[in-house]
Amino acid sequence: MDNQRILVAGAAGFIGHHLVRRLKRDGYWVRGVDSKYPRYEQTPADEFELLDLRRWDNCLQATRSINQVYNFAADAGGAGYMSRNLANIARNNMLISLHMLEASRLNGVRRFLYPSSVCVYPQSKPNTPVLTPLKEEDAFPADPEPGYGWEKLYTEQVCSYYHHDYGFETRIVRLTNIYGPLCTYEGGKERGPAAICRQVALLNDGDEIEVWGDGQQSQSFLYIEDCVEGLVRLMASDYRHPLNLGADRRVTVNHLVELVSALAGKRLIRCHNLTKPGASRSRSSDNMRLWEVLKWKPSVKLEEGLSLTYRWIENELRQAGRISTACVSQAAD
Repeated sequence: MDNQRILVAGAAGFIGHHLVRRLKRDGYWVRGVDSKYPRYEQTPADEFELLDLRRWDNCLQATRSINQVYNFAADAGGAGYMSRNLANIARNNMLISLHMLEASRLNGVRRFLYPSSVCVYPQSKPNTPVLTPLKEEDAFPADPEPGYGWEKLYTEQVCSYYHHDYGFETRIVRLTNIYGPLCTYEGGKERGPAAICRQVALLNDGDEIEVWGDGQQSQSFLYIEDCVEGLVRLMASDYRHPLNLGADRRVTVNHLVELVSALAGKRLIRCHNLTKPGASRSRSSDNMRLWEVLKWKPSVKLEEGLSLTYRWIENELRQAGRISTACVSQAAD
């Protein structure tokens, strides 16, 4: 472990920052790289470098003297952001991923973890009448979501080619709706759980809350600590194929709103905005292979994870002076 040097690319991001904290807690030497500094708290990385990883020379610099790479540098966001920025997302992420793969190989990196997404699954699959969790092999025949989904599926294939041609050890994980403290909760790049927590925290009892789509979209959500645990276990494994990493429980967006509202002690009226891009009708992963490969499965219940996430977002808004006395949660009373 003393000789294990790990790079977390995207270390200022939500998952990357949590991953750095976990790796440092485990005793590893960690270099963090991002185009910005962490927003909410100082990085615990041994080194932190500001680098734009779309550039080849920066990728060579980032991967020097490193044994393992977790490549979480990416352009991503919520449904609205993803649907408006297809070209930017595809271009930025492909530049980062392809440069990081080749730079890692040339610099003698031993293992490279690539975070993919359930967005690689065919668009027709989630909209079928029978809401069946998606297995890893369901990614083909290919029809992923535009932009982000196509970029993710293509890079998965490139990772497999790097092992085929060079024997380069890659790990591929398909993530499903990660949430938790330190997540982005406003500005356009926030995901569903964080957006709902922010709205609920800012509203008064009896107010209307905007829900994108009809609210019947059914998804599963994975708490950040379970996500990081799965990532570390996958990197240590010998499994080279894409692997789903998600929670088994699936809930509708309407129910998610109800859960967060109950945590806040508020009764809110849902107002559905059908003009906004809602999530797919069903987006959950079949996680049987996760157990078969890692002999482990996520353990944080949705209510527990949402409570921790809501309290953190509520506290951030309160410290910024954006929550009035009337909006403060009654759940702790």
